[in-house]
Amino acid sequence: MPAGVVQYFTKGDYLLALPMTLLTLFALGILVIDLMLPQEWKVANAWTALIGVGFSAAAVMKIHHAYRVSELRGEHVLGYSGFMGSVMMDRFAIYFFYLFLAGAAVAVLMSVKYLEIEREQHGEFYALILFSVVGMMCMACGYDIVLIFIGLELMAISTYVLVGFLRSDRRSNEAALKYLLLGAFSSGIFAYGLSLLYGLTGSTNLQQIGSDLQRHMTANPRDPVAILALVTTAAGLLFKVAAIPFHQWAPDAYEGAPTSVTGFMSVAVKAAAWAMLLRIFLWALYPMRPLYVPMLVFVSVATMTGANLAALTQDNLKRLLAYSSIAHVGYMLLGLIAGNSQNANFTGIKGILVYLLVYTFMNLGAFAVVTSLRRREVIGDEIDDIAGLMARAPVETVLMLLFLLSLAGIPPLAGFWGKYFIFLSLIESGHYVLASVAVLYAVFGLYYYMRIASAMLMRAPADDRRLSLSPGMVAALAITGTATVVIGIFPESFLRMANWSLDVLQPATPIAQLLR
Repeated sequence: MPAGVVQYFTKGDYLLALPMTLLTLFALGILVIDLMLPQEWKVANAWTALIGVGFSAAAVMKIHHAYRVSELRGEHVLGYSGFMGSVMMDRFAIYFFYLFLAGAAVAVLMSVKYLEIEREQHGEFYALILFSVVGMMCMACGYDIVLIFIGLELMAISTYVLVGFLRSDRRSNEAALKYLLLGAFSSGIFAYGLSLLYGLTGSTNLQQIGSDLQRHMTANPRDPVAILALVTTAAGLLFKVAAIPFHQWAPDAYEGAPTSVTGFMSVAVKAAAWAMLLRIFLWALYPMRPLYVPMLVFVSVATMTGANLAALTQDNLKRLLAYSSIAHVGYMLLGLIAGNSQNANFTGIKGILVYLLVYTFMNLGAFAVVTSLRRREVIGDEIDDIAGLMARAPVETVLMLLFLLSLAGIPPLAGFWGKYFIFLSLIESGHYVLASVAVLYAVFGLYYYMRIASAMLMRAPADDRRLSLSPGMVAALAITGTATVVIGIFPESFLRMANWSLDVLQPATPIAQLLR
């Protein structure tokens, strides 16, 4: 290279960006090819999107393999930094990349028949899913607040359009408008908080913000500007995970969006929001944990209380699952509280990662069953629509029961492990009252999940016609159902992956030792 020329990017940088680059290329390709496809061939866009997800997963596995090679050599690599420090491709990011791609793949499989019924089979739908995953990846691997915010907006704008994708449905249009307005407002508050952090530290790098904020808080422990930065940043983050009192968008958006999009939002979008929240709280804002832990305690209890009580009275399946999703956020916030307490341990943060993993499959599975109820003349999102499902679709009924029991945290299904580690972290960190409250609200959750089960098993069907499932829906239900059972019964490898993502090195020991 000639003297005086600065090399900003390397080949390694572009390798780190390969998963996102491939998704972007496939999304653009779908938009171009869709213009040339006749209506009866539009379904090819779904398979193109799945191929793109597969290529991106292969790129993630290539980066993952680089870690494996380093570990075999005895090297301990914390992460691969790229693009002048704005990207940190560490174990944490890789873990979330897998979750995003799994959620996107299942959502695409769920959408094929659904969009045909709605007469909205367009390539833009699948392109927007891929673009949203690109934004999620930026949020998970971003080590610079500018990149994180850009990823957030790419994901959010794609999701706004997906929520309102049913152009002839007034509920979809209304939900998209509400989501857009509240999302834009929260993004503004979040950007204001990030700007204050930049003003306090003079840096946009998360690690540099954390170290400078540590010195600043030592000298000025009650600085009003720092407190305002914390409050506004936290408000933006809590909106994205739909914690009370920043949850108002979730029930309406979940109800009005296409059901397959609702499932995608409830797992992949929420996982991305959690990746961003953990990055910022555990890296940038960690010096302010004495201030934000009491705030998180209040938000967590309010979230569990409000969401569980609201879910008890819902007759719409999508709104009920929306409030259920909000309640699960309250449980996961407890893990963050335990991980930032005086007796901090990794169990709480590991609990969040395990929770997000199992939630991806069990919640997508529940929404897949709801999606399968949709027919030309039946919307299929009311509890009455699922009444007597056992007589019409026994396999789907059994799967739905598995998903509901898993969401309630009943062993030996996958959902048990998420709650187990959250409760364990609270006990280990001395939060006995919070652990008791969380167990109490888990009973509330079991009640409203069993309302759905009772309708499926005990009530007479309003319609005797059997459900017909597309190959894509069969694949989606098979993947989610198998994962819900397998993770619950054989959790060891998945728990090791969660430990690995947090750089917690544990040997391949029996399950009793692994759980500790």
